[in-house]
Amino acid sequence: MSNIRIALYQPDIPGNTGTILRLAACLGIGVDIIEPAGFDISDRNLKRASMDYLSSVDLVRHVDWNAFESWRSGSGRRLILASTKAALPYVQHDFRPDDVLLFGRESAGVPDQVHQGADARILIPMTEGQRSINVAMSAAMIAGEALRQTAWH
Repeated sequence: MSNIRIALYQPDIPGNTGTILRLAACLGIGVDIIEPAGFDISDRNLKRASMDYLSSVDLVRHVDWNAFESWRSGSGRRLILASTKAALPYVQHDFRPDDVLLFGRESAGVPDQVHQGADARILIPMTEGQRSINVAMSAAMIAGEALRQTAWH
């Protein structure tokens, strides 16, 4: 089991969140959901995407950004934001075993205060003219690189 965590800022789409929860269960990564989400955590679409993996995930729900930040800053973990506004490609970032990988809302990303509060901002380089990669795919790519760099600790 890894100490790396995936945090989802006010996720909109239960299918994406469910896919990330399934990924996390399989890789031993914890997940933090920063409320409010655009759906109820018991939503059937979330359960369909995460299948029977939901019970295997170290899932923590935070009532809002301030509650999440209070937990994170108290734990001493770095916040690594995946953003299309970042300049550093994720494969050039030096991950640590206890990083929190933050992914924004599918519809709007994260607000400026969250963006500015991150310890690092990384991006997945894309072909010119494309807007973004699906959040679940982004989480898989970045979590995979973080785990590779930290030797799956």
